[in-house]
Amino acid sequence: MNEHDPAGPEKQCTAMNSRNTQPNRLAQEKSPYLLQHAGNPVDWHPWGEAAFSEARARNLPIFLSIGYATCHWCHVMERESFENERIAGLLNRHFIPVKVDREEHPDLDRLYMTYVQASTGRGGWPMSVWLTPDLQPFYGGSYFPPEDRYGMPGFGTILRSLAELWANDRNRLKAASAFFFEQLRKDTGHLSEAPFLEENEAQEACFEWLKAAYDPLWGGFGPAPKFPRPAVFSFLFSHAFHTGSREAEAMALHTLQKMAEGGMHDQLGIPGKGGGGFARYSTDERWHLPHFEKMLYDNAQLALGYIEAFQISGERFFASVAEDTINYALHEMQSSEGGFYSAEDADSFSGHESPGKTEGAFYVWTWEELFALPEPKEHLELFSRVYGMKREGNIVNDPHGEFTRKNVLMQALPSETGAKEAGLDEAVAAQALERIRELLYAKRLLRPRPLCDDKIITSWNGLMISALAKGFRVLERHEYLDAARRAADFVLGHLCNERDKRLLRRYRDGQAAIAGKAEDYAFLIRALLDLYQACFDNRYLETAIALQKTQNRLFFDHESGGYYSTAIDDDTVPVRLKEEYDGAEPAATSVGILNLQDIALLTGNERYNEMAEACFRSFSGMLSLNSHALPLMLAAMNRSRKGGILAVLSGDRESAEMGLFLRKLNRPYLPGMTIMHASAKSLPEITVSEGIEPDAPTPAVHLCQNRSCRLPAETPEAAEKLLLELTR
Repeated sequence: MNEHDPAGPEKQCTAMNSRNTQPNRLAQEKSPYLLQHAGNPVDWHPWGEAAFSEARARNLPIFLSIGYATCHWCHVMERESFENERIAGLLNRHFIPVKVDREEHPDLDRLYMTYVQASTGRGGWPMSVWLTPDLQPFYGGSYFPPEDRYGMPGFGTILRSLAELWANDRNRLKAASAFFFEQLRKDTGHLSEAPFLEENEAQEACFEWLKAAYDPLWGGFGPAPKFPRPAVFSFLFSHAFHTGSREAEAMALHTLQKMAEGGMHDQLGIPGKGGGGFARYSTDERWHLPHFEKMLYDNAQLALGYIEAFQISGERFFASVAEDTINYALHEMQSSEGGFYSAEDADSFSGHESPGKTEGAFYVWTWEELFALPEPKEHLELFSRVYGMKREGNIVNDPHGEFTRKNVLMQALPSETGAKEAGLDEAVAAQALERIRELLYAKRLLRPRPLCDDKIITSWNGLMISALAKGFRVLERHEYLDAARRAADFVLGHLCNERDKRLLRRYRDGQAAIAGKAEDYAFLIRALLDLYQACFDNRYLETAIALQKTQNRLFFDHESGGYYSTAIDDDTVPVRLKEEYDGAEPAATSVGILNLQDIALLTGNERYNEMAEACFRSFSGMLSLNSHALPLMLAAMNRSRKGGILAVLSGDRESAEMGLFLRKLNRPYLPGMTIMHASAKSLPEITVSEGIEPDAPTPAVHLCQNRSCRLPAETPEAAEKLLLELTR
């Protein structure tokens, strides 16, 4: 499909392909990011032994460039430097240029980002790192302009300087570079010397940190730019549940509301068609002007966050945002095979004849475009007020002049307020606004779409499956369960070795490759556990337990606890690290603890709880000093200290009566509750108390906590009463 073509009828995600006809080595790769660079005059190598061998043979340093396909500044640096023949000549003569897709190799990205942040005080993509032939870093940074400007040395200047240093003083560079890996190896993997935490100490420290950083006007934590960090919502909701803190709950709900009202949330989501979802982050404090790329991992986690906000608040607004976000993923990101694509680009052509791409071109509107619609003027004026449009454009801070006279839609007023100000009946106003949204959505589809990174990542699909499973359980949307099962079956069929239960990370264009990372196992196990609790298909539970054993064998630190990012037999990364930050994606160990806790409840095998406790001890230093770095781990700690609840159902899973029981279990926010059906006793790992029969004539639920089960609740009302007693 040509990148200028309108979206096809099946899916609106248009795949990325190499744009050039003179390919380098990257033309043989599958990553859309690497393929974007396949026509550069730079003699790129993919990460691997061939590049390392050439560096050693020629005694040249490696220039490592790491980015991803939908990265705006990666595109800028490509245009300015990697397509520049003069700069390419410098790279090819003096270095071995290597290009890496950070989404394919997150552990590698994490390792060298640690170096860049430690040496420069900041990080970001594109990431540029210079390595010795034995892969030790000696210089690094992020984006560099081609020439000296912005108070920054130009990329060409840096290349010439480093080439000269390597030629004349390489021993000093090698000696300096060796220190970084030596320090990492010393620090990584050893049991923290920090004392183990009191029950509430870390949680209170995290809450106080978030409270101090909270923006009471616009929500969020810290100044602009503002990034969604879904693990924070998980912590705040858990903290509120266990402590009764209305302030924690209010901060999370307010932030989620403001994010949904802002321009970071695509306001043109049309049920059953597409649009909607969230961009990567906001450049301003109001969540208004986004960086327009859309990532699967953001949308999956935010959908889950809005579902939990609905469970807690009962406000339909939050459910509608969750539905909008899932609608985006189903209609614009799910492949015909069932798996979900990775991301959509921030940049696109402003028209089919445009010579170049600009950021946000697919999403922004002019005043004239709105008023050209065939609708009554008073309805168009209503829309402009409700969605914050202005004749001169509504972008307040536009330092590069990219959005002159452009508008990014945001919910500036409630529709009821706009109707009142316009003197219109609320129902009439609501219908008019919806009609205009649909007209703009249809008009937007005629524009060139942002290109799509159509690789399918195991871990990110796990996040989406979890959101869909939770959406089915809480919102009772059966199409969500169908989509979750299709995605899970795709991943298990294409990215999981049935014999040894080892995962691959990436699938694209018919090929699965790259050894799975810790997060691939953790997020997919979480997804299968969530999916099992949505449909009680024993094969998902059985596979989750088998994958947990594989993850424990390949990634678990049996000396000190916690999960390394890279498998024990994966030699593609020089140093194995443990991720210590629940950021845009949660750390593998944080999710891994939740998985271990669930499986301990389901199997009755106390070894899994012991491993979870070892994880807490391994990270006790970070939890003691910077607990806000690991909010999801703190939510898991809450569950550990309070005791999880196992709800064992018996009776016909498809009966209407069972549906009433499930509504009582699924509708409220109950962190730490795990649900199973007694039919799981057919699995060898599962222990179900004697007397609980899967096919009992009358549906019932047995609630168990701290290895003790209550008498069965044989009515939904009795189950609800028991839950209240156990969660007080």
